[in-house]
Amino acid sequence: MDDDRPAPPPSPIAPGADVSRLSEHEIEAHIELLKQEIVRLEAALVAKRASRSAADAVFKL
Repeated sequence: MDDDRPAPPPSPIAPGADVSRLSEHEIEAHIELLKQEIVRLEAALVAKRASRSAADAVFKL
């Protein structure tokens, strides 16, 4: 049965892309994917800032 197959991952949508042909489920999947990406990017930003702060502290000695 096709119902046992995992759903394919949503295709990436570029900002500003036409989403009028997507189903509600596809739009919800894209929203979730983008939320996860935001969390990932925020964590990377925190790490970068911490690294830079540590470097600044070393060079201020």
